[in-house]
Amino acid sequence: MENLDFWWYITIKSTESEDMLMSLANVAECIGSEVQTLPNGSTRLRAYFRNNEDISYWQDKLLSAAENMCPIEIEDVGKVENQPWHTAVKEAFPPLPVGKNLVVLAPWHRDKIDKNGKKIPLFINPGSAFGTGYHESTQIALTLLEKYIKRGARVADIGTGSGILSIAAIKMGASFSNAVDIDATVLEEVANNLELNNISKNKISLRLGDLLKDFDETADLLMANILLNPLTTMLCSVPDVIGKDGMAIFSGMLEKEKPIFLEALEGANMEVVEEFVKGEWWGVVTKVKA
Repeated sequence: MENLDFWWYITIKSTESEDMLMSLANVAECIGSEVQTLPNGSTRLRAYFRNNEDISYWQDKLLSAAENMCPIEIEDVGKVENQPWHTAVKEAFPPLPVGKNLVVLAPWHRDKIDKNGKKIPLFINPGSAFGTGYHESTQIALTLLEKYIKRGARVADIGTGSGILSIAAIKMGASFSNAVDIDATVLEEVANNLELNNISKNKISLRLGDLLKDFDETADLLMANILLNPLTTMLCSVPDVIGKDGMAIFSGMLEKEKPIFLEALEGANMEVVEEFVKGEWWGVVTKVKA
């Protein structure tokens, strides 16, 4: 971002709950939001976005996310001028404990790491990639990963985004991660976050790819924190990756989407090991049926 003098805003209205609209804004990668309950019972939310893209880019991203989550009406768009950008961003990303022993930290909070070494710090630079750790779906994935990762495991990180799940897995003892994302801009973001966490690039293979298409690796644990449609699309390929002894963690779905995913899981000859709900979001650990 060269120009920090302003950021974009998009104001939306919906009959959905405040939590739902805030989750929608987070999925669309906003940097902050304000919410208001209107007298007629509907909800208005103003979401703020970086100026490194045109406002139409963020509007399309918001509408695309809404297609999978809830109906919205865009009321207004514009820019906010001459705001204390750095202060606003830093205040928006305080240290965030996740699970039992993880804590997500923006790089400017490096002085707040656990000096006793009991907490594992995950340094993530809030950027354009999905997965800063502050969204419920990422927290679900991290919590489940912490419980099921085994030392020396090889992991697959499908839709890696910021790389936070690969970083967490390696910091908790995984030997290697095969990370895939369809977005080319992710490559540099993940590389930067690996450097922030002092993780060698030979611990991770990062490449462009569309889910599990042309993915010929195997993994002890597969992770995917994306949306329902791509998750169900890739399910039938998952057993070939994890085999009969591996597991897969799926997150990024609303709890109300659970029946759709469970039906797809059955069709892929897989079963639930554990479920986890946070807010309106749902995640699950699965394995191939015996």
